[in-house]
This record gives sequence, structure tokens and C-alpha cells, in this order.
Amino acid sequence: MRIVVLDGYTLNPGDLSWALLESLGDCRVHDRSLPEEVVPRAAGAGIAIVNKVVLSREVIGQLPGLRYVGVTATGYNIVDVAAAGERDVVVTNVPTYGTRSVAQMVFAHLLNLAQRVAHHAETVRQGRWGACEDFCYWDYPLIELAGLSMGIVGFGRIGRATAELAAAFGMSVLAFDVHPEARASAPAGVEFVELDDLFRRGDVVSLHCPLTRDTEHLVDARRLGLMKETAFLINTARGPLVDTDALAEALNAGGIAGAGLDVLPVEPPPAGPEAPALLTAKNAFITPHIAWASRSARRRLMDAAVENVRAFLEGRPTNVVS
Repeated sequence: MRIVVLDGYTLNPGDLSWALLESLGDCRVHDRSLPEEVVPRAAGAGIAIVNKVVLSREVIGQLPGLRYVGVTATGYNIVDVAAAGERDVVVTNVPTYGTRSVAQMVFAHLLNLAQRVAHHAETVRQGRWGACEDFCYWDYPLIELAGLSMGIVGFGRIGRATAELAAAFGMSVLAFDVHPEARASAPAGVEFVELDDLFRRGDVVSLHCPLTRDTEHLVDARRLGLMKETAFLINTARGPLVDTDALAEALNAGGIAGAGLDVLPVEPPPAGPEAPALLTAKNAFITPHIAWASRSARRRLMDAAVENVRAFLEGRPTNVVS
């Protein structure tokens, strides 16, 4: 069966191999595909592998030979799964691959906010330490994490991994999750609280919940107003969880002390006059959606995506979401 990868570059910019996927059939890999290129490139393929390429009802309707869509991510909103189901097209995702990498990014942002390592290293590079009258200097308060509280919104795999790291730093952990089983199976020492209470009490609030109608703009002006002026917000989950205009206003007004985000509502963000205010807000640190992208995590993702295809070809599809 012919296999087409429509946007393989972010998963494999050249440091991994497509060999295992290529061993499963006639395989063509495209680094990127523009919307108008999707149908011509996927025409005649029974298997399509996508990461961010949109397979809408209209697109699926133009691909009569399509039998399987493998999403190389956990989220699969790029695929119209209802339209796929009507056509008996199997859609799969990869639910677990980047847990530790994402939790690590939470603390990369948090440690940057707490100690401004990048800033102080750059001032040394500029010669400021060599010209200093004292043996040391610092431009921002240096914050010890031990004794602070980490509020975790969404206590799934990544939330739990983040809680483990927080405990290792000597932080107490507050958690909120809508699923009762999360509370029932939580490690000792995790205190479950109501959502607004978590925002009030957390010295750090880290988001790890899915994007749904109920969670869009979960962090709005009201909840930002509940947070301590010394608190930090971390978002490595989904961009639309945060009202970024409200966050920019809160940061610029000193309502909270800082924010570290790896995701935005629109990716990549608009440039020029349309650029979101958050990009230049005070104490806002934004990375380009890379928490998932360690080589170790991408290798696990590649391996799992290939195994999903293999299972489908053997008549035992796994990780099916359609």
C-alpha cells in the first residue's frame, strides 16, 4: 500500500530515519505541504501520515483510495474524524511520547523566571562582570523554589511528571483535575483543590489540561486577577487555554511576576502590526512550541507512528481515534 508523509520535517529534520516506515510500503516523504498540494500528493495513497496538515471533510472526500491516517501527535483535531469514519478511514494518534520532555520544559521556563540565567549570562558576555566593582551582581530577585507551591491544572501523565519534578525541588503541589480518578490515584502529598483556589494559592501555575470548549481561555483576566503578584504562569499545553491579551495586560501592570509559554493560540504568531501584544509584554518568555521536540521524544514518536501503521496493515489497528 502506498504511503505518503505530508509534513515530515518537524518530526524528522534529518536526525532520524524513515527507513522503518519505508520498509512497510512504497513511501514518499514531503517535508511540508501547502494546502493546495495535499490532494495531489495524497492521491492514490492508502496511508497518509500528517502532523499539522489539515485533512478536512472536503480533502478526505477527494481521496477515494485513502484507508488510514496516522497523526504524528497526540492531538488530532487537524483531521475530520467524523468524515473519516463515514468513509471507514482509520485515524490513529500517538498518545504518549513526550511526557518527560514537556515536564522538563516546564522547569526550563520556571528556572529561567526564577534566576534569569539567560539574561545574566548575556550581561557577562557583554563585559559587565569584568567591569563590576563587586564580585557578583544580579538584576532581578533570585528565587529559591523550595518551599513554594506548584499549582498543576490537569493531572494526567505530564501533570504527574511535573509534580514529581516539583517535589524534587522541595515544592508543595496543588492540583486540579475534572476526572475523579486523577485524585484517587495521585501520589501522597498532592493536595487537590478547586480551580480558583489553585490560582489564588499557587506560586507557580502550570497548565496541563486538554483544549475543550470548557477550557478555552481558562486563564482569563478574572483568574489572572486571582494570582499573587509574585506568581508565575507556565503553559506548555495548548495556546488557547490562555487569553493572551489579558495575560499581556497582567504582566505589563505587574499583576503577576512572569510567564513562560511554549504555545500560542496561533502558531506561528502573526508578525508586524498584527503581532500579539504578549510577544513584547514585560517578563513574558515564549519558546516556539519545542517542549515535545527533544530527539528522544521525537524518536519515540517516530517509532510509535511506524508501529501504528504496522498494526493497521496487520489488521489490528491500535491508538484509533476515529
